[in-house]
Amino acid sequence: MTYTSFTKEHWKGSVITSPLPPTLVTCSYNGEDNVFTVAWTGILNTQPPITYISVRPERYSYELIKKSGEFVINLPTEELVRAVDYCGVKTGKKVNKFAEAGIHTERAVKVNAPIITECPVNIECRVRDIVSLGTHDMFTADIVCVNAAKELLDRNGRLCLDKAKLIAYAHGDYYALGRKLGSFGFSVKKSKKGHQSNKIHKEKGK
Repeated sequence: MTYTSFTKEHWKGSVITSPLPPTLVTCSYNGEDNVFTVAWTGILNTQPPITYISVRPERYSYELIKKSGEFVINLPTEELVRAVDYCGVKTGKKVNKFAEAGIHTERAVKVNAPIITECPVNIECRVRDIVSLGTHDMFTADIVCVNAAKELLDRNGRLCLDKAKLIAYAHGDYYALGRKLGSFGFSVKKSKKGHQSNKIHKEKGK
């Protein structure tokens, strides 16, 4: 098997990992709800399920999350890309971003922060630790509940996120997810066709 090789330039350490999930994070404290865009997020552990978001301390939502100890990671779709961008450049100190972006909320199951109705997946989180890193503080959090759209479940109850039309963020631009290239483990999985072919060759060799 032949792969493409690249000639490299050498830069100083910088933030370059891409693509990233541009999520809408909701939070609430003392009756004040807010939503802001976070791409610095991901999974830290499987069991127990732990996630994180990295937030600049000067962000309006920072104190809401720090004081409440809760937040929700909402996964947006292609049709929400304008709302995602808006919620990343505007501050909740000055505008009601829910109203201005045209997004709606409903009550979460386990936390007090609202979930976004138009997002097909809402990940309810409870903060377990805050790690100061420099420009950002990382909130590590237990995933205490996942809300998944029934429209994306197959007949066996499996969530089919490939139908959700989620988006990605890379170097300042938003992208729709492209074509499927494979599924986990496909590189070592033998196809049924291959098994059948081997069987035929064995029978011919008898």
